[in-house]
Amino acid sequence: MNQPNNDLNEQARLAWEIIETTNTNLFLTGKAGTGKTTFLRRLKNESSKRIVVVAPTGIAAINAEGVTIHSFFQLSFAPFIPNAQYKLKEQQYKFSRQKIRVIQSIDTLVIDEISMVRADLLDAVDAVLRRFRKNQMPFGGVQMVMIGDLGQLAPVAKDDEWQMLSHYYDTPYFFSSLALRQTRYAIVELKKVYRQSDARFLELLNKVRDNRADDAVLQALNSRYIRGFEPKTEDGYIRLTTHNYQAQKENDRQMSLLPGEEYTYNAEVKGKFPDMLFPTEETLTLKEGAQVMFVKNDSSQDKAFYNGMLGTVERIDNQGFSVRTRDSGTVINVGMEQWDNTRYVIDERTNEITEEVDGTFRQYPVKLAWAITVHKSQGLTFDHAVIDVQRAFTHGQTYVALSRCRTLAGLVLSAPLPHSAIIRDGAVDEYATHAIEHTPTPEQIGTLQRDYFLSIVNELYDFRPLMDIFGRVLDLLSGHFKRSYPKLIMEYKLNADTIRTKLMDVAERFRIQYSQMVFQTADYQNDEHLQERLRKGSTYFARTISGVEELIRKTSVKTDSQEVKKRWSELFPTLKETVMQKRALLKVVSDEGFAITSYLKRRSAVLAGKTGAETKKR
Repeated sequence: MNQPNNDLNEQARLAWEIIETTNTNLFLTGKAGTGKTTFLRRLKNESSKRIVVVAPTGIAAINAEGVTIHSFFQLSFAPFIPNAQYKLKEQQYKFSRQKIRVIQSIDTLVIDEISMVRADLLDAVDAVLRRFRKNQMPFGGVQMVMIGDLGQLAPVAKDDEWQMLSHYYDTPYFFSSLALRQTRYAIVELKKVYRQSDARFLELLNKVRDNRADDAVLQALNSRYIRGFEPKTEDGYIRLTTHNYQAQKENDRQMSLLPGEEYTYNAEVKGKFPDMLFPTEETLTLKEGAQVMFVKNDSSQDKAFYNGMLGTVERIDNQGFSVRTRDSGTVINVGMEQWDNTRYVIDERTNEITEEVDGTFRQYPVKLAWAITVHKSQGLTFDHAVIDVQRAFTHGQTYVALSRCRTLAGLVLSAPLPHSAIIRDGAVDEYATHAIEHTPTPEQIGTLQRDYFLSIVNELYDFRPLMDIFGRVLDLLSGHFKRSYPKLIMEYKLNADTIRTKLMDVAERFRIQYSQMVFQTADYQNDEHLQERLRKGSTYFARTISGVEELIRKTSVKTDSQEVKKRWSELFPTLKETVMQKRALLKVVSDEGFAITSYLKRRSAVLAGKTGAETKKR
């Protein structure tokens, strides 16, 4: 398996090992500033698995360099009712063949900002994965990696929605998902905080996060309340508010106080890029002296700015503007940046899951930033901020606002912080008390690795899906083509017997043999005797299944019944694809032996539509 570099800390290495060497679902958590986003980006770039990254909101998806859950799985925003999952409108699941191939070839699905994902949304994902992967295991057998902090922003459940959902779920949080509760999943907490180095401030933040903020904590935080505080422009303070109207009001007020001419810049939007995903204003209006925040990392080699950097507009005209950064005083000539609205597809040339651009948004990468909402600040870091959260109305809101700051000295409260502003959901506390039970020991990791190895091998020698689709094709032939193709039907019956006796029955006996070898051998992945058995077994099964494949290749039937023709056009291509994929994978192990990392890559290529020698071009 692909191994991380040694610069990962202990918890990050454990998370990496779980993801790369097992199929166990993982909840990767950690307080604000512990490097969760950094880990995600590294995983996406370096993992040996085929990974798709999704997030609950457009902003989170853009930040995670992924797509939204709703767009990828084509889900409606209505509540998902578990016992009505098969009654959903059919057009909801009209996926392209390309999308289905992507879903079928995923190894790992990463969901970022999992704290904002509602339990029913996770179950809706489960329903889609099971359906299109034709696998009734939770999440269709896909490894789920859920990243986020339950101390931060919670999922939204309106009263009327929760009235329906509460019949099925204990809480709206992801951990109440019915599908997730059917799985064995691990929890790893990243503990090293990179954002704050102020030990006293860290202690205060942790007490707010964990609902342990007593009078002493409030007194320490409220020492940062400064009545009538008006920051100087050069100090670069940003105001964090609980409501959109507060942020907009403050930005409008500050703009009106600036002298000078307004300049307006219009975004260039091409293709499909919904308004809700716009990373900054479509029409951006600025003046000299306006405080702005960069909303994207610099894509040029200069790397002059980063997402969340504050600055002041210095020179401005119709052709553009420059910004003096708050951090260093460097003046940056700001150019337009591009954001892509992407979707996942199979690259026919490389056979990898890649991102295809549906639309683009080009605009100057800044927005007015005297004030922004706490919700939009999640994931950002500031040196100086005015915190306006006395009207906090939801779980985690105050903690998110306070934890955006690097130091206690860098924040100012616009009003004293009352106890009522620190809102913590008891359901999260109850879950957290049992979370330690999900942290695996080294011995458990070894067991999970062995189980994963066996699950991949078992899947290779599982001929039940083939028997299922072959039987349905035979039933269709016997029911509607008996007079036209009696010899063909007889051949299909003989081959059905071959699948049962020479594939399924033999595979079951073979499974007992290699399973015993895996359990009896410490270094089972490198055991030569086991490898030889797997190669010989694969040679036998590939040779046997080739007869079934030959029958399918020569099968050609005609009918005048439109209904029968439709059913045939649905069933027969699936049978053909199933047989070709299975033979191709058996041939891989017959020729090369079984090493999980290389096998997974070859399997992904086969599922993506490449078989036989074509997979070796990877």
